[in-house]
Amino acid sequence: MSEKKLSILLVEDEENLHEALKLNLELEGYEVTSAYDGAKALKSIQQEYFNLIILDVMLPGIDGISIAETVRVQNNNVPILMLSAKDSSADRVLGLKKGADDYLTKPFNLEELLLRIQKLVEKNKKIEAKTSVGDKYSFGKNTIDFKAQEALNKKGQRIPLSKKEAMLLKLLIENKNEVVTREKILQAVWGYNVYPTTRTIDNFILSFRKYFEEDSRNPKYFHSVRGVGYKYSE
Repeated sequence: MSEKKLSILLVEDEENLHEALKLNLELEGYEVTSAYDGAKALKSIQQEYFNLIILDVMLPGIDGISIAETVRVQNNNVPILMLSAKDSSADRVLGLKKGADDYLTKPFNLEELLLRIQKLVEKNKKIEAKTSVGDKYSFGKNTIDFKAQEALNKKGQRIPLSKKEAMLLKLLIENKNEVVTREKILQAVWGYNVYPTTRTIDNFILSFRKYFEEDSRNPKYFHSVRGVGYKYSE
């Protein structure tokens, strides 16, 4: 089975440059989504999961700096590589301050751009690869056996878990006390990039509360963070 392609959102309004970058990125094996203005970029970020955003500063409508700021306010840690014709240190500092992970001035060397992209993506993959909790995990009076896909709850009841339930539990527990975005969950557990609804995840969280919480209406472990995602805490 071939490994899933890494996805990049390319936000650049200069058509010739956009097409050239898109072609080169696809030749490198990336899956590229295009946006030519700020509004389209923000819409794509809300609807899809990306491994990297390449973001031009000067855009029609909403500029790149505002987009980066919005992305970070929404607690989205996707790596951002900013492109700009402005090369003063003040512009570079502003870009980095507002959320960019790297800043490259135009005109740039294509090989350098591709290397920077590769480094950002690899660094992000390492950050995302949290320490595994192993095959078994206990909290409160509950124990989850990820390998056997079953759990033992506070009442001593054995609960069979579906593969997706076990995957979601593991993802939330490995990111203990951190909000995991809906986009990240859908990408990691369901494996699709564009998704119409998050009701499915809500139903899983409700099941987890029923299985593991003392009082499912006042959860201690499994929390929904309105408008952002979900969190497991102890």
